[in-house]
Amino acid sequence: QAQRRALSVAAASGALFAVGAAIVAAYEEAKRTGHLLDYDDLILRSGALLRQPGIAPWVLFKLDGGIDHILVDEAQDTSPEQWQVVAALAEEFFAGAGAREQTRTVFAVGDEKQSIFSFQGADPAAFVRMRAHFAARVDAARQPWQPVDLITSFRSTAAVLRFVDAAFADPAVRDGVVSEPAAALRHDVARRGDGGSVELWPAIGPLPAEEAAAPWAPPLEQARVSDPETTLARHIAETIRGWLDRGERLEAKGRPIHPGDIMVLVRRRNRFFEGLVRALKDCGVPVAGVDRMVLDRQLAVMDLLALAEFLLLPDDDLALATVLKTPLVGLSEEQLFAVAHDRPGRLWDTLTDRAGTDARLVSARDYLAGLLDRVDFLSPFELFGRVLASPCPADPVGGRRALLARLGPEAEDALDELLSQALAYEGAHAPSLQGFVRWLRLGRAEVKRELDQGEQRRVRIMTVHGAKGLQAPVVILPDTINKPQQSPRILWPDEAMAVPLWAPRREMEEARCEAARQRANRRRDQEYRRLLYVALTRAEDRLVICGYHGRKTPPEDSWYDLCATALAVMPDGRAEAGGPGGGTIKRLTTPQTAPVRPEPTPAAPWPTVALPSWARTPPPAEPEPARPLVPSRPVGAEPAVRSPLAADDRGRFQRGTLIHALLQRLPDVEPQRRAAVARRYLAQPVHGLSRDRQEEIAGAVLGVLDEPELAPVFGPGSRAEVPVAGLIGGHVLSGQIDRLLVEDDAVLVLDYKTHRPPPSTAGDVPPVYLRQMAAYRQALRKIYPDRPVRCALLWTEGPRLMPLDDKILDHHAP
Repeated sequence: QAQRRALSVAAASGALFAVGAAIVAAYEEAKRTGHLLDYDDLILRSGALLRQPGIAPWVLFKLDGGIDHILVDEAQDTSPEQWQVVAALAEEFFAGAGAREQTRTVFAVGDEKQSIFSFQGADPAAFVRMRAHFAARVDAARQPWQPVDLITSFRSTAAVLRFVDAAFADPAVRDGVVSEPAAALRHDVARRGDGGSVELWPAIGPLPAEEAAAPWAPPLEQARVSDPETTLARHIAETIRGWLDRGERLEAKGRPIHPGDIMVLVRRRNRFFEGLVRALKDCGVPVAGVDRMVLDRQLAVMDLLALAEFLLLPDDDLALATVLKTPLVGLSEEQLFAVAHDRPGRLWDTLTDRAGTDARLVSARDYLAGLLDRVDFLSPFELFGRVLASPCPADPVGGRRALLARLGPEAEDALDELLSQALAYEGAHAPSLQGFVRWLRLGRAEVKRELDQGEQRRVRIMTVHGAKGLQAPVVILPDTINKPQQSPRILWPDEAMAVPLWAPRREMEEARCEAARQRANRRRDQEYRRLLYVALTRAEDRLVICGYHGRKTPPEDSWYDLCATALAVMPDGRAEAGGPGGGTIKRLTTPQTAPVRPEPTPAAPWPTVALPSWARTPPPAEPEPARPLVPSRPVGAEPAVRSPLAADDRGRFQRGTLIHALLQRLPDVEPQRRAAVARRYLAQPVHGLSRDRQEEIAGAVLGVLDEPELAPVFGPGSRAEVPVAGLIGGHVLSGQIDRLLVEDDAVLVLDYKTHRPPPSTAGDVPPVYLRQMAAYRQALRKIYPDRPVRCALLWTEGPRLMPLDDKILDHHAP
């Protein structure tokens, strides 16, 4: 049987290698294609560069001349691969004759008891090995080696530190926490005489099971549901609310507790994590929310995504019903029921028909109809930005304020991250709303919120990993009974055998797999206890330990049991009433005997002033057009061109362009040379014109220039392509006049129109052209207020001159 298991493991491991090799190859190819490196690449390639034969000595020589000191912070979380880079960089520091005259140092700061990031490659054993490595190197170079044990804590009070020492007094508990379990774990107290306490609340379990009702019994009474997680979350929230209401004091700081003093630490983000946030909000306790969030699972983002789904598919009744209930619209259950119940067809059609005179329904209909009209013209970022910044039925200021008023200030981070993700998506993909929604849901973007600012005066709820390096006057540990039970699926037998093993089922494992699993389980339990050490030492003044469990018997070596055992052996611990469910609290207290040291005086708050009226008033609509007014590129719709099926359509466009160019240049040519210049220009091969076509265009242009009525406009003193700018009717004007003549008694403006069939009268001229000429006239009137400005259109298809009456232009003035 052992041989058959070994063969099964070998076959399964071989299959795993085949699949894994394909995945790794595809991943490496994707990185090569995109010229990308991940974090592991940076570490591994740096280490390989410093060890590569023929290249490493030169690299180290160049680096060695510029490195005097190496500082490794958080050394206990440095992976073995990272240590190899450090060791290579420091190789020449202690090389005897190769060492420089200047003393060079390696300074590593780390605490193996706080190594909790094994999932990132951290290994406390590597920390111990590298300490021995550098000790040997320094001794060989006959230089001073100074190991310094930092056992003095400047953070916690005596009660907390004494409790920590007692919790790890058993060598079995210290296994993996310190490198030498036989040596006692001891802390010195810097905050001597400061009062503090440690509390152990009774664990909360499920209530006794009630006799189940008969399957056929009618459900006349609500069945009681026993939920230890909810019970503990509610008790913690009520306890904190009680501290705030009665002004519970921090003796060492001489002031009452405020919400920012409290930090709740859990091992993992689970149902209790979210339930505690909800319980604190129900009790009116300011809470900073969670420290990490999956973006598309946040209520504010879910509301906006539901809006996007409705805008993409108005037939989606569920999405519309969700939108109507969001803080953006805010319909009540009764209003939604009145619209949705007994409807004949789509919910959107029913909302439109049944809005009637109900102001809220009318507002919701108009709001959503406006978004439907714009959704096809907006990028995802523009759409969500408009929703958040523009008034909505529930709030006249904007959708952002409506969402924050309902969901709390912690929704701010989720909304900002949604906009950031929209920008990131548009930078790499076509700005499609449907594509963005799908991309966001598949990507499962995670937001990390910075909760290290206690002055925000909100309760912080974090994982122990997230709280690394942080502290708080009051720390509550509620998740202390659950213990990790899972071990890795892929096993590494030992150092000598660098080949992982995998068995599809546990019963298929052979002896080598079982031994590897036992070692993995031991490393898991060691890190579990190190995590407890980190959690306990986050507390400055007060530490509260509690827990919950289900119907299964709790494990004997959980955090809760280790803490209960420590309090039981401490002689000055005492029991008090007032725990959850009327249980007994075990408490260890040290009184305040030292004078209260005043905390740094916080900066004076800004004086409270009333917001000006404009701060709550939505900004006016952007002027149209938002860009400068360019008359030659009108905002309105231009008249339709000739049918693309008409004969010689391309030639007509070319004809107009050539006429425009000749009318611009020929007036500057002497009259007797104009015909020759025009024919030479039209005969260029690039135009591809037949001789008859050349003669026809040249004759039309020369006919215009020889027209006595137009002679002054094309004569001496006239100018072509004249830029003009100004402020007309609240719009910035930026245009270019085709032909301008400024005389002592009048100003003449001529604009060419090509590519169009000419109208028969000035009254038939398209309005966009009349607005263009009226804008030119109005700008020139400001420049030349002492003389009249006359305007005309020259239709190049004739060509035909059409003067424009002042009354018509006055009617179309901007």
